[in-house]
Amino acid sequence: MEINLDYVAHTNRIADYNPYVKVGISLFFMLSALILSNNYYSILVIILSSAIILGIARVSLKEYCKFLVIPFSFTFLTCLFILFFFPQGEYIWDSGFWGIGITTYSYTTSVLTFFRVFACFSALGIQSLTTPISDVMHVLRSIKVPKVFCEIAVLMYNAIFIFLECVETMRNAQKTRLGYLTTSLTAFKSMGSMFSNLFLQSLKKSETMQVALDSRCYTGELPVYKPNRKAKSYPELVN
Repeated sequence: MEINLDYVAHTNRIADYNPYVKVGISLFFMLSALILSNNYYSILVIILSSAIILGIARVSLKEYCKFLVIPFSFTFLTCLFILFFFPQGEYIWDSGFWGIGITTYSYTTSVLTFFRVFACFSALGIQSLTTPISDVMHVLRSIKVPKVFCEIAVLMYNAIFIFLECVETMRNAQKTRLGYLTTSLTAFKSMGSMFSNLFLQSLKKSETMQVALDSRCYTGELPVYKPNRKAKSYPELVN
């Protein structure tokens, strides 16, 4: 389930709004959810973030769910591990095997962790789904974040989408050849083949990206787009 994050960030209803406000709200929600460690506040952050993304920015529910599905899956699995394998405190339920069970501590910690992480990802969605990467980089550069971090972030942002595109292309090619529909052994072989080819394709794509940067006279510093919101003029490039 792939999401075109860059397209959503450029086409939502508040894409052209002040990026300082959007990034500030996102960071405030994330930091406050981490610091307060309160389930009720985390739920409030989830509701407010979802209201901003779905109600104000008018991002479709489908795209929002695509954005959350991967972090939700990892968070859910992590919290399940915490729930059953942290035998501290009084037992609520005991399986009787190898100390696997649910205690008051593991239950409280798993629920707290789930809502904190989910609240942070919901708050991150305010920035990721409503603000183009150029505006985000402009905000970071204007608050004196080191240039090297901004450049690494831009290159990683680009590389992630190249990586996902390679995965989608190879997976579709395997599906057309019934690579996942015969037996479980065939599916595992197809997955292993995909990951081995993905490594080689990633190296090839990274070399291509480096050639593209060199052909555009890349000298170790990327210009950042500075939006001019006061007057209609040509955009400026700031170093």
